[in-house]
Amino acid sequence: MDIKELGAKILRGDRRALARAITLVESRRDDHRAAAGELLDELAGSGREALRIGLSGTPGVGKSTFIESFGMMLTGQGLRVAVLAVDPSSARSGGSILGDKTRMDRLSRDPNAFIRPSPSQTHLGGVARRSREAVALCEAAGFDVVLIETVGVGQSETVVAEMSDLFVLLLAPAGGDELQGVKRGIMEMADLILVNKADGDLKPTAMRTCSDYAGALRLLRKRPQDPEGFPKALMVSAVEESGLDKAWEEMRALTDWRRENGHWQGRRAAQARYWFRQEVQQALMSQLETPAMRALMEELGDKVADGDMAPVMAAREILGRLGETPADPD
Repeated sequence: MDIKELGAKILRGDRRALARAITLVESRRDDHRAAAGELLDELAGSGREALRIGLSGTPGVGKSTFIESFGMMLTGQGLRVAVLAVDPSSARSGGSILGDKTRMDRLSRDPNAFIRPSPSQTHLGGVARRSREAVALCEAAGFDVVLIETVGVGQSETVVAEMSDLFVLLLAPAGGDELQGVKRGIMEMADLILVNKADGDLKPTAMRTCSDYAGALRLLRKRPQDPEGFPKALMVSAVEESGLDKAWEEMRALTDWRRENGHWQGRRAAQARYWFRQEVQQALMSQLETPAMRALMEELGDKVADGDMAPVMAAREILGRLGETPADPD
């Protein structure tokens, strides 16, 4: 594989090259991981930046419908939009359906849009393990907006906030009262809360839900990276395509304020530091997957199970062995 040629094609906006590169960074093979690192280094100096928007919400809230309507609105304004959709993997078979392109039929046929579904595999937090690298590749390919759709599992989906500039939480009408809204975790990470399905018979319920969450947000401690009035709760209807322009206006207003007040680059620098720590932790964890370490884990696990050894002492022995083992780049 010619990494320089692949990088040049990505910089020219070649969609096939981009898809191939994402497959490369998602691979767990040692030679592919080395090639992926080389490719990312090759593209690091492109200087291109996209607006990264993380989207989360419980299953059934209408994330895919919202992304299609929102994405079509953005491409209609001449923007290039990439969608990285994370699909849940089966705990039994490990497989994923990866049907997001089917649910976004119009957007998948738009020449200014790129949709890439990826399996979550065993990675927690609602995103795939290499979603961050996929975002970087989409930026290098010249996309203006990158939408990162999470699996949709609930309040633990905060990892996407560490790879996005804006974190949007989608809620359904009657999705909880004000007390539900003040729960920590995903709520306090959100920059914008959108109550979807605000149409038809659900519109009055959506208005009450939006009011409940707006009240809940006022109870949260103000964050230094937010101007007055943020985070906000708004109503949208992905089916009727109403409220999308208002949501986009608020996103741009928040982005502009953060750029002007020095929070944009500070946030991205903090995210880069976070992912550096994650890579170190992953490299340490991968050492436990070698045959020798798996055998030792099994041996010590039996001793702990039989009561012959305390868990803390077994863990110390494992950590001592890790210090003697060369690091695996994956």
